[in-house]
Amino acid sequence: TYIATVLAVIQAGLTPVLVEPNLNTYTLCPKNIQAALTKNTRVILPVHLYGKMADMLSIQDIAKQNNLVLITDCAQAHGASLNKKKAGFYADMGCFSFYPTKNLGALGDGGAIVTDNKHYADKIRFYRNYGSDVKYYNKYLGYNSRLDEIQAAFLMIKLKSLEAINNHKKKLANIYLNELKDVFQKPVIQKGYDDVFHIFNILHPNRDDLIEHLDKKGIQTAIHYPVPVHQQEAMTHVFNGESYPISEAIHKQTISLPISYCHTESDIMRVVSEINKF
Repeated sequence: TYIATVLAVIQAGLTPVLVEPNLNTYTLCPKNIQAALTKNTRVILPVHLYGKMADMLSIQDIAKQNNLVLITDCAQAHGASLNKKKAGFYADMGCFSFYPTKNLGALGDGGAIVTDNKHYADKIRFYRNYGSDVKYYNKYLGYNSRLDEIQAAFLMIKLKSLEAINNHKKKLANIYLNELKDVFQKPVIQKGYDDVFHIFNILHPNRDDLIEHLDKKGIQTAIHYPVPVHQQEAMTHVFNGESYPISEAIHKQTISLPISYCHTESDIMRVVSEINKF
């Protein structure tokens, strides 16, 4: 995940415990959760990475069996679904980002939380507004975290186009999936999962050479993410040299390819051609 997920845990006064992902999906592996549970565990926080939902049916069962709160990081999964239930459904709360590059992005920063729990909803409304629901009367130590009206207006308009945006990105993703050589590890397609490809990610052991090759051809790529959370300088005191080999292997090989609402099918075919030449 991106460091933001872990920062949220720390800023809530809690201790983050990392759990390795599935090497094929990059999302939280349910089999690894059980070993990480202790008497101090309060929350499970899966990340729906790159537009693919985590295995929420299994994770939801673990949360119920252990009486844990389940919060999902849906920042990259607007409109993604599992068994026709949207991201955010299989949890006590689902947290979305409206950063401009997201499938549903504003023209500035923003976010939203979805929940069907009235207690949580009421407290969230307090916390986003200095801990207040009546002006100048503050019940909690809150934040200034309101979504401003201009960004909300942009999002209300863009929300109507989310399905079209997602469908376009799926069409581009299918070109990659069908045309890229199998020497590249491509996203897995699973029954019941409707992925929205916020990012189209592949793995290759010579990742840096591939980036250089594409850069020379005028094709920009990105790395999500170059440094694992547990190896970040800011997290030195938190994870104390802990090792997570699956995550580290992904970080060393990962490369994100062009896939946006602005790209055409011919754009993606050109990218595929250059990658396959490599």
